Amino acid sequence: MSKVRIKLQSVDINKLNEVIDRIKSISSSAGVPISGPIPLPTKKLKVTTRKSPCGDGTATFDRFEMRIHKRVIDIPANDRILHNIMRISIPRTVKIKIEMID
Repeated sequence: MSKVRIKLQSVDINKLNEVIDRIKSISSSAGVPISGPIPLPTKKLKVTTRKSPCGDGTATFDRFEMRIHKRVIDIPANDRILHNIMRISIPRTVKIKIEMID
């Protein structure tokens, strides 16, 4: 039986969890078992810059970090459920990728 793998990634963990909860509610209302959400390692992007605009002066630094959270959900292939999942309004900060696997 073929499956559908949904990969989600976002900078905002709260928006990501909202989308996952909507997918869970759709699958539970249809009575279809899902596996996941499986958390993947969080990618941390770090940037360190000097606070001084000219680069001289004391050695004080600003440290910025952006975290990219990732989740994977596997669902059995069902047209009715996929149609409902594709109708979900997804925020701009959440990236979603849907692929068929065997």
